[in-house]
Amino acid sequence: MNNTKPAKPRSVRATAVAMLLGLGLVNAPAHAAPNTPQPAADAAQTRSEALSAKQQAIPLMASFMAASDMPRLNAALHAGLDAGLTISDAREVLVQLYAYVGFPKSLNALGELLKVVEARKQRGIQDAPGREPSRPIPTGDALVAAGRANQTQISGAPVQGPVFDFAPVINQYLQAHLFGDIFERDNLDWQSRELATVGALAATPGVEAQLRSHMAASMRVGLTAAQLHQLTQVLAERGDAQAAQRASEALKQALAARK
Repeated sequence: MNNTKPAKPRSVRATAVAMLLGLGLVNAPAHAAPNTPQPAADAAQTRSEALSAKQQAIPLMASFMAASDMPRLNAALHAGLDAGLTISDAREVLVQLYAYVGFPKSLNALGELLKVVEARKQRGIQDAPGREPSRPIPTGDALVAAGRANQTQISGAPVQGPVFDFAPVINQYLQAHLFGDIFERDNLDWQSRELATVGALAATPGVEAQLRSHMAASMRVGLTAAQLHQLTQVLAERGDAQAAQRASEALKQALAARK
């Protein structure tokens, strides 16, 4: 494909993407094997049956952001940085989640992170800045192709369904923006991105179908059932009981669909 062809204007894609991600109407097998590379998670994390302290922090941050619980988000951001998340890690989580819970919540959460970082500096804590993406994000047709490949890997098969037939532009936005612009940014691995998405959706009533889909996607990108069960326990013990219940039920259904 010609990768110099202009992509659709970002302002249009960005306006639509928050609506897109509420759909979750993907017809895909529950455990199709990925066939394209993804940003690598830490090797020790991939082998472990337990979530690391950094991984545990991500769904809590995401859950409190989605619930607009700023005091608990503030505490979760401190805890995440204390656990070893870089500033870039935390910022990337909060940026990505605008696509799932909206720009206003993302902007508010980023403002809270800025306050946390400044407060920690005043206390003499110098958090690691982290890194930006290691490669340029494709543009034009190359961006859409990369996004389509990422979407297929995470979903388990090419995405299709009646909603996408009814409004095909929705899938164009998903491929170009979420799975293209965002998931091509390799400064946050896909396991972390799915932990964030699950945490945010668990805190959002009414999106149980999407939460179930992302539990399945989490296993496709390498998280284990034991790690996802631990995620539900983290939400129950340190987050919100209802979010934990929704996450637990979604995991149960995702595992049943794999049999």
